[in-house]
Formats: sequence, C-alpha cells, structure tokens
Amino acid sequence: MRRLFIVRHGPTHAKSMVGWSDLPADLSDTSALQRLEAHFPSDAKVVSSDLVRTRTTADAIQGTRERLPDEPELREMHFGDWELKRFDEVEDQDRIRRFWEQPGDVKPPNGESWHQVVSRVDGAIDRLLASHTENLVVVAHFGVIVTQIQRALGLTAFEAFGHHIDNLSVTEFEVLPSRLRALSINQIL
Repeated sequence: MRRLFIVRHGPTHAKSMVGWSDLPADLSDTSALQRLEAHFPSDAKVVSSDLVRTRTTADAIQGTRERLPDEPELREMHFGDWELKRFDEVEDQDRIRRFWEQPGDVKPPNGESWHQVVSRVDGAIDRLLASHTENLVVVAHFGVIVTQIQRALGLTAFEAFGHHIDNLSVTEFEVLPSRLRALSINQIL
C-alpha cells in the first residue's frame, strides 16, 4: 500500500495569520521529532514547502530518507494584506468572516481564495505522486493538510476547516489509482 504522510511543521507560536511569512519553527520537542522520524517507512521520500518552518522540520525528521527539492506550491494559504494580523485586527470584518465562514472565492486583499489554494496544492500533490512511486512524507502547513482532507473525504471547504491539525501531527492517506483515502487525521505520535 502506497501512502502519503503529511506532517504539520513545528509551532511558530505566532498568534496571528501566518501564511507566506517565513517564521521559524520551534523544534525543541526533540522526542516528538524522533517519534516522527521513526514512524515513516525507510524508503519514503521527504519533501517540504520552501518556507523555513517546514524545511527545518523536514530536516529534523528526514533521517536517512531521500530529500526532494523544496516545493513552493506547498506553501500555506497566502493571507495577503491580512498576513501576521489577528482576526480582530482586520478592518473589513465582513470580508474576513466570509473568508473563514464561507470559504471559496472570497480572498484577502492581495491574497488567495480557498479555491486558489486548493487548486495550487492539488496540482503540487498530483505532480509529486505522479513523479514518485514511493511513499511520500510531505512537511507542510494547516491549509495544505486541510485541502487534502477535503479532497479525500469529499467535504465542503467549511467542513474541512473544522478539522483541528496540531503542529507535528501526521495525517495519512492511502494513494489509490484515482483518489486519496484518508487513513488517519491529526495523529500525534
């Protein structure tokens, strides 16, 4: 059985919307990182987004596995003008409520809509799966993980957003010929 493991990066401790800002991850929980490294098949390939919080997390759990080049299309959603702001700091409260409560075409000024994120991430995951026949460990972000949960479970965006995804958790999928099948979501090792 071929599997796709998606790991959420280590925590940034930011209390705001962190999308494309390149904040570092706190990787001080070395026992959690060791459990992650031991969990994945030895023949899996490891890839991450190009942001430092995912790259350093991938470095910490890679072990002896082959590392693929960073994949910019696996970045978190782009919050545009809302980047690094808290929900209550956004001036257009109607727009931000619609963005989170009715995810789809609503986007932050100079940012991405949910549909744009899904299209970008689905394309990257599809390319990776088509290019590599081995198990894959992807180190990415909340939004990336939720896009694949939505895809695998056939959920609405709002339903997918309802999933809690902890830092350093694993969401695992079986790779089938025409789809992904969710095996576990937000597993803490």
